Amino acid sequence: MNSRRTFIKKTTLAAAAISMPSLYACGNKSKSNMPKISLAQWSLNRAFFAKTLDPVNFASIAKNDYGISAVEYVNQFYADNATDEKFWNEMAVRASDEGVQSLIMMVDEEEKLGDLDTDKRKKAVEDHYKWVNAAKILGCHSVRVNAFGEGSPDELEASLLDGIGRLTEYAAKEEIHIIIENHGLHTSNASFMTGIIKAVDNPYLGTLPDFGNWCLNAEWGSTETAKNCTNIYPPDEGLKEFLPYAKGVSAKSYAFDANGNETVIEYPKLLGIVKNSDFDGHIGIEFEGENMSEPQGIKATKALIERIWKSFI
Repeated sequence: MNSRRTFIKKTTLAAAAISMPSLYACGNKSKSNMPKISLAQWSLNRAFFAKTLDPVNFASIAKNDYGISAVEYVNQFYADNATDEKFWNEMAVRASDEGVQSLIMMVDEEEKLGDLDTDKRKKAVEDHYKWVNAAKILGCHSVRVNAFGEGSPDELEASLLDGIGRLTEYAAKEEIHIIIENHGLHTSNASFMTGIIKAVDNPYLGTLPDFGNWCLNAEWGSTETAKNCTNIYPPDEGLKEFLPYAKGVSAKSYAFDANGNETVIEYPKLLGIVKNSDFDGHIGIEFEGENMSEPQGIKATKALIERIWKSFI
C-alpha cells in the first residue's frame, strides 16, 4: 500500500493544483455571492451509454460545452478501467489540462454494503476499494456509495454500521470521504441514515443530499412522478438533516416550464435551505428528464440555480 501511495503521489503532482478540491470545498460557509456548480456525469448518461460521447472526454465536455469547471464521475462508464492506475492518471491530467476539478466518484452496480450475509458484505466493501483508489488518483474528495441491503431498517442497521464503517476506515487512510446519497427505501429516511453516520463516528463519512430522491417505497428513490412513489420523505426536512454532513449537493432536475422553472422540485425552497446553511461545497447538476435533450436540461438547470441564487442576494 505504501508503494502504491508513493506512486500516486508522484504521478499526480502535475495535476494536483487543479484536480484536488479546494481547502474549503467541504468546509465553512462561502463569502461568494454565486454558488459553486459542478456537473454530474449522469446528466449525460444517455449519450455515454449510446457512445455518442466518450467518457474519457468528460472534463473537456463539462468545461467547453457547459462552462462548468468541476465534475462528478460515474463508475459505470469506466468499468473496464477500474483498476488501471495509468488510465486514472491520464484522466487526472486531462482534467488538469482543462482547468477542471475532479470532485466525486459515484459508485453504482456494486454489491450491497448492508448485506445481511457477512461474507457478501465483506466482498461488497472490498469491491469498493478500487473506486476509492481511482478517486484518490483523480484528486476527488469523495466516493458516493449506496447504503442498500435487503431487509427493514431495524434488520439492516448492524450490517450497515459494519459495511459502511469498514469502507470508511479504508477510505480515510487515503483521505477520501465516503458519502451516502438518498437513493430510495431506507436511504431516503434522513433520520435513519444520519443515525448510522453518527454511530459510525468517522469524520470521513458524510452525505450527498439529492433534491429528488426521497421516495421511501422504491429503490433509487425517484420522486419524478407520484405513480411509483406513495411514501415520500419531506425533501426540505431530509435536506436539512443531511446538510450538516454534506460534502456535495445533487441538484436533481426533471422538467421545466416555459419560464425555466423546474416543475417537479421546489427549487427556490431547497436552494434557500442550502444557501442559509453552512454548506460550502459544490452544487452538482444532475438532469434526469426525458422530455428535452440532455444538453438543454443541463443548461436549464444551471440557469435556474444561478437565477434563484441571485434572488437571495
